[in-house]
Amino acid sequence: MAAHRDNTTALAEAELWSTVADRCNGRMPPRVSLQRWVLSAYLEEICTFANRRLGSMTGGRYRLSVHRDREWGGGKAGLGLRVYDVYTGREREVSTLSGGETFQASLSLALGVADVVASHAGGVRLDALFVDEGFGTLDSEALQLAMDELDRLREGGRTVGLISHVGGLRERIRTGIEVCPTDRGSTVSVGSVSPV
Repeated sequence: MAAHRDNTTALAEAELWSTVADRCNGRMPPRVSLQRWVLSAYLEEICTFANRRLGSMTGGRYRLSVHRDREWGGGKAGLGLRVYDVYTGREREVSTLSGGETFQASLSLALGVADVVASHAGGVRLDALFVDEGFGTLDSEALQLAMDELDRLREGGRTVGLISHVGGLRERIRTGIEVCPTDRGSTVSVGSVSPV
């Protein structure tokens, strides 16, 4: 009788730990592992910071959110992103954004990551930001809004480096490194950037 009771207790405990393991490994609904659940909490925080900038760059049109439902195949369970479009009043996949809108969302997320890192590192700031290309996908108004956001970062004391072939940026950039191709190789000029 005592052996049966001990066996029943051990079996109940084993089932409990098996359930905990299954839940932590994402083998139970909603099929999101503990690791992905924690990452999605960070992603939500990143989206909160990113949305402030994305709102500025898109005139308030878009807002990012974490999509916690299980994705097809489960590969990104809990870590999907969606975009809410104020114009249509609907949420949609981020893959439906245009090239320029994708750049704006990506830049906003990168800046959101920097903000979250600073908030979790006891106020340690990332003082430099380098953006490589992407500006060519923006129309002139979106380009101005993106540059306004980058200027606000600069005014806040951050160093912002841009790598771009977009001539329209010359009006907003005072100092830079310009690489010019010639028939004998490229030349490099450092200093003031003159408008086109």
